[in-house]
Amino acid sequence: MYSNSLSAYSSIATIHTAERLSQLTASKGKQKKEVPLWLLLFMLMPLTFSTGCVVNTETEAGAQSTPSRAKAGEGSTAVDVAIAKTGVLQEPLEYTGTTQPAREVSLRAQVEGRLLSLQADVGDPVQKGQILARLDDSLLQTSVTQGQAELAALQSEVARAQTQVTNARSQAEQARAELKQAQVDAERLRSLSAAGAIAKQQAELAQTSAATAQQRLNAAIAQIATEQQAVAVAQGRVEAQRATIAQARERQSYTLLASPITGVVVAKSEPGNLIQPGGEILRIADFSSLKVVVQVSDKDISQIRVGQSVKVGLDAMPNEKFTGQVTRILPAPTARTAVVQIPVEITIPNSNGRIGSQLVAEIKIESSTQPRVVVPQSALQGEGNNKGSRSSANAQSPNPKFSKGTMFVVTGEGNQATVKSRPVQVGTSANGQVEILSGLKPGERFVAQSEKPLKDGDRVGLSPLSQTSEKQEQR
Repeated sequence: MYSNSLSAYSSIATIHTAERLSQLTASKGKQKKEVPLWLLLFMLMPLTFSTGCVVNTETEAGAQSTPSRAKAGEGSTAVDVAIAKTGVLQEPLEYTGTTQPAREVSLRAQVEGRLLSLQADVGDPVQKGQILARLDDSLLQTSVTQGQAELAALQSEVARAQTQVTNARSQAEQARAELKQAQVDAERLRSLSAAGAIAKQQAELAQTSAATAQQRLNAAIAQIATEQQAVAVAQGRVEAQRATIAQARERQSYTLLASPITGVVVAKSEPGNLIQPGGEILRIADFSSLKVVVQVSDKDISQIRVGQSVKVGLDAMPNEKFTGQVTRILPAPTARTAVVQIPVEITIPNSNGRIGSQLVAEIKIESSTQPRVVVPQSALQGEGNNKGSRSSANAQSPNPKFSKGTMFVVTGEGNQATVKSRPVQVGTSANGQVEILSGLKPGERFVAQSEKPLKDGDRVGLSPLSQTSEKQEQR
């Protein structure tokens, strides 16, 4: 086809030349001159020779190129060779959340009362123990006063009861003295009656008087016990009333509200409002550190541990980066459709108070897995090569548990380079890369890609790109 094109080109050139000569002849005809035949033949001969040379040159070039390409592929298989290196296959986990104070407490009323005054406004810094609000305590003060009056009355009852005890003891002492005298008289009269000096009846009357005196003494002793019990009861009422007064005073102290933490006031009630028990008066936040809670998939939670450092970026401060720490992995997961989300709390130091709450935070959590040998997935032969099984470029193998595969390791240099198959255990795969858990060590050369299937002992030729990479590694 190429020679036919050249022939056509020659014919066209010949015609064009003939026409030009005719024009010359016609122009000279006006001068009555003719062009000789030998001149026409002389002008056509160079064009014929030049077209013949073009055909011969192209034919020879094509004939020489084919043996050259065949010679380059003889005796070896062209392969791409790489050197095994360690790395982390998993990409950083990225989440978005909002900043919140590390602690936030509500200052609430414990008693009912009208809010009289506030000593802090929203945005003001406060210290722990600082008095911030005061409620009306007039009703509580009245209760304290009434309790103190009742206490005084009860204390008077105790005093009267103690007087009764004293009287009972005096009566008992008198009865004891009378008993002693009656017993002496009865014993003396009994002796006289036995001697016949007096009548027996007198002796019996003396014995009766002694018995009566004993009964009066017993009654006096019993009265002492009764009066002592009355004193104890009165004293119990006094102690109860004192406790009531102390409680009233404590309730009165609740009308002065102090800050439980050091922080910043973020919300408040207005003075004049009637505050019910449990009603919020102030809300105080601790901004010494901030926290961000992100929802992590249960498939990724194994890459996160408490104490792990994370990188934090804030939309409000695009030119600054912050470092946070995973402080808690909450035990209560939340289910969203088919994916289980586990809340993870991240704490960001904020000693200077520059970072506020409700700021959008970009959280980047680096993988906590150990570095392993990572190779292109194209280097695997057999069941470990799962190319095409990933639906996404960033997807990771859901079950990296020790699948098996085969790789070819390169030994020898230059024309003596050969390959040897080696079984390997395969871990997680992602982004066209795969972890090698065992079977290949860092620094070993392996076949990353081959133009055709290989077997043990095959000679291989390194691609120019592989040779350049090896030279750079050696440097």
